[in-house]
Amino acid sequence: MVKLPLSVPPSALAKRAMPCARNFRTLHVSASRNHLVGPPDPISHLRPVVYDDAPPPAAPRVRHPYSLGEFTGNTREYQWKMQRQELDAFNHSFWLDSNTRFYAAKDGVLQSLPESASAEQREHALSAFYARWVAQERTRLDAYNAEWRKRNWSTILLGARVRYQEMMSRVMHPFRRRQED
Repeated sequence: MVKLPLSVPPSALAKRAMPCARNFRTLHVSASRNHLVGPPDPISHLRPVVYDDAPPPAAPRVRHPYSLGEFTGNTREYQWKMQRQELDAFNHSFWLDSNTRFYAAKDGVLQSLPESASAEQREHALSAFYARWVAQERTRLDAYNAEWRKRNWSTILLGARVRYQEMMSRVMHPFRRRQED
């Protein structure tokens, strides 16, 4: 890493960039992705992702609706895409349920306070509620975290296998055109 004085203008930094870095980018051949991210869900507060690389369509003769053999192309890639969407659904359903229960309990605490309660009393009641909520939800949250990490690592490893398989295919058959093009 090269340390430059702080007084160097940004245009001078671009001129000092290594020429091989510029050429390396032209050799980069990974497909660009245009995943779409939606607005946050009002309850779960998670932003849904619409992936641009939808799973491949089913073959015309379907024998069983859940068999990976009915799809043309790379079944491992299809499995990865489905696993990724299942992880998103698992995450969304957990936080939707958790936040729904949290807001209902919080509203119950606020409604149990008298109308004449001061802001300090409300703050104290909410603070005590939150401490009880965190203690009450600890085991559920720990179980969710363990399951989410397990599923996330499984998805990451499967995605790495898919990318490794694609790379090896490009290395072994450099002039074969990809199916997606």
